Amino acid sequence: MSFFISDALAQGEVAAASAGDSFIALLPLVLFAVVFYFLLIRPQAKRQKEHQKMVAALAKGDEVITVGGIAGRINEIGENFILVEIADGVQVKVRRATIESVLPKGTLKEL
Repeated sequence: MSFFISDALAQGEVAAASAGDSFIALLPLVLFAVVFYFLLIRPQAKRQKEHQKMVAALAKGDEVITVGGIAGRINEIGENFILVEIADGVQVKVRRATIESVLPKGTLKEL
């Protein structure tokens, strides 16, 4: 019967060693998740916050470019939509979220 006890003790030591090995096996996955977060998720969230801040700060008279590439001056601002004048007497209603960037004052005069 003593040979059964020695086998059981030997299995306990193997189980303890394999627990450490499984942690080392998971380490690359954890490192991959951390790198993925800092290189992809965090910068995208930062850009999204900056865009929301820019859209909230829009004012009448700002010169903007939409995601579709239309450049114009804001004539009227609503809660969800903005009226953008793209030429003399030509106005386009666009969604507020489609504003890509705000141009420096006087940029449209150069065009």
